[in-house]
Amino acid sequence: MGRIRSYTRLMSDITIRRATADDSPRLTRLVRTSGAYRGDYAAMVEGYQVGGPYIEHHPVYVAVDDDGGRVLGFYALLVDEAELDLAFVADAAQGLGIGRLLMEHMTEQARAAGLGSVRVVAHPPAEEFYLRTGAIRTGTVRPTGRIHWERPELRYDVA
Repeated sequence: MGRIRSYTRLMSDITIRRATADDSPRLTRLVRTSGAYRGDYAAMVEGYQVGGPYIEHHPVYVAVDDDGGRVLGFYALLVDEAELDLAFVADAAQGLGIGRLLMEHMTEQARAAGLGSVRVVAHPPAEEFYLRTGAIRTGTVRPTGRIHWERPELRYDVA
């Protein structure tokens, strides 16, 4: 409970900044330890790495608290593909509005880049989050590779 309280206190003290290659270990840890990817979904993040070159090549933004620089969440936007590639919020920070802040920031960045919409291929349990933050469902993506389930396809209209 104390941990959640400290995050709640920090809601007004959150900074969203461009990630750097130095953030790679913390972003990778956030992905690999995400509670949303346990059980059947664990294969999606097993061995996954948010590498420095990826961070330097794509717009990756991280939400951190101003007190200690704790990573609360992040997203990666693939501008050339007009697609949200990654979006994660730390387990202890979920339900506090950080994901919504990140999606608002993402749509602003997409608009500034001249995009009319942003595609999202969602982790099935995250579909409701995307719908609540303004995305609309456009279909499903069939299973491929290590992913043995259909995934919801959504779109944010940002123009």
